[in-house]
Amino acid sequence: MSKTITKKMTFQEAMLIDQIAGLIFLKYGLHCIGCHMSADESIEDGARAHGLDDKEISKMVKEINEKIKQLDKSKKKSKK
Repeated sequence: MSKTITKKMTFQEAMLIDQIAGLIFLKYGLHCIGCHMSADESIEDGARAHGLDDKEISKMVKEINEKIKQLDKSKKKSKK
């Protein structure tokens, strides 16, 4: 079972849980993968700095968690 991403995590923590988070960050205009701030800045703070509001941040985090869950299910099915 995978860990749930929260807006209070750093970008780095989220990407260590699953690299798909980085792709979704890119989709929302957050190019955090190579940024030195990714190790210390929360997803929420970074997203706000890039102009995302609470609704967009929640949508992004939800999308990341749904994608991780979907990928986990696919991996389990392929093991059978």
